[in-house]
Amino acid sequence: MKHTAKQRIINRHRRVRAKIKGSDIRPRLALSRSSRYLQVQIIDDQKCQTLIGMSDMAMKIKGTKQDRAKVLGKLMADKAKEKGITKVVFDRGGFQYHGRVRAFADAAREGGLEF
Repeated sequence: MKHTAKQRIINRHRRVRAKIKGSDIRPRLALSRSSRYLQVQIIDDQKCQTLIGMSDMAMKIKGTKQDRAKVLGKLMADKAKEKGITKVVFDRGGFQYHGRVRAFADAAREGGLEF
């Protein structure tokens, strides 16, 4: 049976999410990617509460999608530090760890978040 690209992403996401849970000590940093934008949230799964949410839709940055992902990663790390969050569990949302996903993760680590 052939799976479409979307079905492979959904299956991969289910596998990843089965192992990842966010808590108040280490909330989940969830990433969602579309063909144009990245959306990220820091979520406390025990309270079912979104602590921080950001997207690169409103950002007025010239450059490639990877450049926007790097800036978004640094901004997310800064906002998380303001709220006292230093350790997170990274949920890549079923997307492969390369390209924009990797650029975002590396920038967030440089900004001070610990995965």
